[in-house]
Amino acid sequence: MTNIDPENSREWAAQAYALLKKRQEEQKQELQKQEEQKQELQKQEKQKQELIDFANKENIPRQPKTLDEPELGEFDNNFTWSAMVLAAQGKKIDQISIDEIDWLTKLRRGLEETRKGFVTELLDKLGDDPLTPESLDDLETLLIRADVGIDSTDKVISSLRTKLNEEVVGGEAGIKFLKKELKLIIDKPIKNSGTDLLVPQKGKLNIWLLVGVNGVGKTTTLGKLAYLSSNSNYKTLIAAADTFRAAAVEQLKVWGDRSNVDVISNQSKNADPAAVVFDAINSAKKRNVDLLLVDTAGRLQTKNNLMDELAKIKKIIDKKVPDAIVESLLVLDASQGQNGLKQAKSFAKSADLSGAIITKLDGTSRGGVSLAVSEEVNLPIRFIGAGEGIKDLRPFNSYEFVEALLADK
Repeated sequence: MTNIDPENSREWAAQAYALLKKRQEEQKQELQKQEEQKQELQKQEKQKQELIDFANKENIPRQPKTLDEPELGEFDNNFTWSAMVLAAQGKKIDQISIDEIDWLTKLRRGLEETRKGFVTELLDKLGDDPLTPESLDDLETLLIRADVGIDSTDKVISSLRTKLNEEVVGGEAGIKFLKKELKLIIDKPIKNSGTDLLVPQKGKLNIWLLVGVNGVGKTTTLGKLAYLSSNSNYKTLIAAADTFRAAAVEQLKVWGDRSNVDVISNQSKNADPAAVVFDAINSAKKRNVDLLLVDTAGRLQTKNNLMDELAKIKKIIDKKVPDAIVESLLVLDASQGQNGLKQAKSFAKSADLSGAIITKLDGTSRGGVSLAVSEEVNLPIRFIGAGEGIKDLRPFNSYEFVEALLADK
């Protein structure tokens, strides 16, 4: 996985852990000092018997962003594995953050059920023995069971059979080759899109439409995207255009408060989604917003009116801001497996999709559907979610995903 000698991996990870531990202790001391200063200022202000206005609030030392970092856990196999994944991507010891370690640990744990479904069983069958035609048959069955999809499975097995005809392939080499093949499948639509990492372009209005059926976590995903965008210093705005689902607007407002991002909405029952987007675009232009996130209706993909609503929204965008950069991102629930793949195919035909967001990877045995979406729908995966917290949605990294999917027992 990395260029580091396996025997030195744990020592290297231990050095990274010690550095993070020291950094965390220094941050705690600094925050304690700031808290004492804050309390002293508040005590002084209280004596004036008047409310603190916004300007005075700005003068009170604020907690830095490092407060959002999770606590450093134990130095265990999860930490060592996460540190090695970062090292393999060129990270140096002093560049590793607790936040990155925490995310990779969640991703590995989140894919555990999928991994148990075929990787653990495959490794148990292989042991140290070379691959055989029979073991490839077993792998084929395991991949399909993990909802990797027929096309993706055929491509992987075909490549492995070709390699097996050319040389003897041991178990470890087989897993390494499998990682390479899976990564190629996932990376292909990303490379074809011309954009490796989807981020808002500065100087223009970026509009990201989140589409998908009800129940896949679309509104929650938008809230997490708002947090990610705002935390990355992009001026962000939310349009609550899912006006048909009860409580969708209220749910978004909660996420907006947590992300410090304003929400444009219409409180009228069954308000016109296109009208909400119209108002949101006007507001975005006035505020020089970088990214407008639009929550769209999520009725069943078999109902034509859902696609009609999306078409109306796009007409409004084309008319109001023809130079805007528009992305249509399909939100898919990984736990739905092949049903999610069917949704992707249905939306791809009529919604002009430009990417996918895979949610709820944690706790499902069907995480392989991400490969099926890449191969069979040709959709680049842009973000993945592996947890319920506000920070548990990240830009997709194919290397980290495949390493987590095929992590050793």
